[in-house]
Amino acid sequence: MDENLYFCTLHYSTIANSMETFAINSTEQYLLMAAGILLAVQIIYYLVLYSRIGRRNRKEQRNELHFTQGLPPLSVIICAHDEVENLRRNLPAILAQDYPDFEVIVINDGEKNESEDYLLQLEEQYRNLYHSFVPDSSRYISHKKLAVTLGIRASRHDWLVLTEANCQPQSNQWLRLMARNFTPHTGVVLGYSGYERGKSWLHRCTAFDSLFTAMRYLGFALGGHPYMGIGRNLAYRKQLFYDQKGFSAHLNLRRGDDDLFVNQVANGDNTRVETAPEAAVRMQPVYRSKDWREEKIGYASTARQYKGLQRWLAGFETLSRLLFYAAWIAMTVWGILHFHWLVAGIGVLLFLLRFIVQALVINSTAKSLNEQYRYRLTLPLFDILQPLQSLCWKLFYLFRGKREFLRK
Repeated sequence: MDENLYFCTLHYSTIANSMETFAINSTEQYLLMAAGILLAVQIIYYLVLYSRIGRRNRKEQRNELHFTQGLPPLSVIICAHDEVENLRRNLPAILAQDYPDFEVIVINDGEKNESEDYLLQLEEQYRNLYHSFVPDSSRYISHKKLAVTLGIRASRHDWLVLTEANCQPQSNQWLRLMARNFTPHTGVVLGYSGYERGKSWLHRCTAFDSLFTAMRYLGFALGGHPYMGIGRNLAYRKQLFYDQKGFSAHLNLRRGDDDLFVNQVANGDNTRVETAPEAAVRMQPVYRSKDWREEKIGYASTARQYKGLQRWLAGFETLSRLLFYAAWIAMTVWGILHFHWLVAGIGVLLFLLRFIVQALVINSTAKSLNEQYRYRLTLPLFDILQPLQSLCWKLFYLFRGKREFLRK
């Protein structure tokens, strides 16, 4: 009798322990609910927004996309600031484009000696190359905006393709691929720009930031809601520039010749996106973190003026990302400290689910753009660093004061 009682007590004790293992208190329920909702938000962003470049390129491979067959004459405008070495490295690839009728206009800003000699030498070989310079006396407008304006006024054609001296097209089909989007209803074409492969941590960090930024703004544009562009690979109609009165709406700012201008003129009806890897342009890797920081702070100074919900939707994704990290880490730590392994396991499982979705979307996009980097074990680190760095750029901008970003 005593033996039966012992086994019954042991049996009920085992059941009670099992029930206690699966029991979740109110604190754990709140953590689980928060982490689950934030995970769902993150997966929606990745599957709906950030996967659009990869899905578009797969459709193109299956010939499901339709483009215009016309190749209208166009003008390529390049603004260079003391960049004779970049011009030597990249300008021949632009002049060698397989395109029936185009001109290249280089506007030089800064020292003219070496750049002038090189451009004059190259103009003897290429009759479609022209150059001019920004007057040294210009003080009441951003030199970059003045250079772009001078290039546009000097151009002979309606379609303008803008890039920079440190950018090199990835094929001689770059202009053809951009131009296949020049339909009668198109006013703006957004292209992809990335970095060449480097060896340092800074190179990987800048490449990830560039890729993720493109997934965001090109993703919105592919969904019919463009809100910015980058002047390294951008095309628009000259008439659109004149209708907008150039950069008059933000003439007091040093920057904004690309992102703010596109934010003003682009909409779902007049904007197309070119994401073929052969239409990409690439820059040399950044070798000084200071240069990259200044570039990012410059964009932070203009992002505050973007119109539309896209800026806030992008910010909400960043916030939900940081909150998700906080939620799953809190769940895991809570479970470990209270020896509640089910809660800790759920926290780790939620992280792994998001990591798998994120890795698949980002790496498939990188592959479709012929990016040389892949992000696996380093992905969580870049993922958490990116919003923290963005916060740093904004703080730098606020501490410096607005006057530093006004025209000089």
